[in-house]
Amino acid sequence: MLYYLFSYLDQYFDLPGAGMFQYISFRAAAAVITSLVISLVFGKRWITYLNKRQVGEIVRDLGLEGQKEKQGTPTMGGLIILASIVIPTLLFADLANVYIILMLFTTIWLGGLGFYDDYIKVFKQDKKGLSPRLKITGQVILGLVVGLVMYFDDAVVMREKPVQVQQIVQEMPQTGKQSRFTLSEHRSTKTTIPFIKNNEFDYAVLLKWMGGDYRQWAFLIFIPFVILIITAVSNGANLTDGMDGLAVGTSAIIGVTLGILAWVSGNFIFADYLNIMYLPNTGELTIFISAFVGANIGFMWYNSYPAQVFMGDTGSLALGGIIAVFAILIRKELLIPILCGIFLAESLSVLLQVSYFKYTRKKFGVGKRIFLMAPLHHHYQKQGYPEPKIVQRFLIVGIMLAVLTIITLKVR
Repeated sequence: MLYYLFSYLDQYFDLPGAGMFQYISFRAAAAVITSLVISLVFGKRWITYLNKRQVGEIVRDLGLEGQKEKQGTPTMGGLIILASIVIPTLLFADLANVYIILMLFTTIWLGGLGFYDDYIKVFKQDKKGLSPRLKITGQVILGLVVGLVMYFDDAVVMREKPVQVQQIVQEMPQTGKQSRFTLSEHRSTKTTIPFIKNNEFDYAVLLKWMGGDYRQWAFLIFIPFVILIITAVSNGANLTDGMDGLAVGTSAIIGVTLGILAWVSGNFIFADYLNIMYLPNTGELTIFISAFVGANIGFMWYNSYPAQVFMGDTGSLALGGIIAVFAILIRKELLIPILCGIFLAESLSVLLQVSYFKYTRKKFGVGKRIFLMAPLHHHYQKQGYPEPKIVQRFLIVGIMLAVLTIITLKVR
């Protein structure tokens, strides 16, 4: 909204300083600051309200150290994160940008799904909350929306191999650069493969066996992949949310990395230098992800050990979904196993634990476990490690994975 206001003031009234709103870097910085202020101010008031209403977490007895102290801690704090993301985005981003629209839809959709789950748990006293089937259905619907828009919307385009800046300037018509760009941009189902030179993979190739017109059926492969990625990452973030500051800290690190990837992918100079896909208009996503990072850091003010509030599914489902959709939009979804390695490890620990337990119970009559407890962070807690130490070490690993993800831009 402010983006449009100051664009108008700059165009018709030549207001000093109004032109700064045309710069993504300025609006991204403004989004971070605004997000932090909202999360800190709104967060304190929301926690006070939750305490008055006695909206506290119902903690199951898992025999973990410090677990009893968490009983009654206010939950549904994910609303702090959602507000701190949505409001700065509405203020500083270009709301006509299809990528921004998709990210806002993702935030509100999964935030609403998680809120309904928390509402059932807290106010209806149903510990099970929303059924897994309904959760997955909600994630699948989101995947369908994102996949269909990316595949069919003419605004979602890419330039595979950016031409040199000098060539762009020489060939640029006098009417402006937009017409020059439009001629060389097209829709595509290609994505980025890490660590490989000329690292572009087209989902449509998987249907090559269908014959000459196989590309028109690429959505049959592309959309299911989008659904799978969104569901997996969203649930991974949900499983990671089991210790004070763990999920939100990990998400902040991932958010910074995604911001860098969006910045270089949406700038034809950087994209040309790094020999990566140039994705027009994705630079605007930097404003959204800046608000995302600010929201996570601001929420950590209250969620760090010992937590004053828990995000609940309101926050965790949304965080994972935002990360997944964002990575898909900038064609970096195949980097998720590296960048979201913490989420992946947490999910795999649960999958392996359950599968091995069922297998050994069926074969030997007694179920056996690989880990002392799953998800993985509880395994270390059972070994006697203090919760803050586990969280800090997981975040260190998250930083290492983030650096490795950035390195993939050059190491091929």
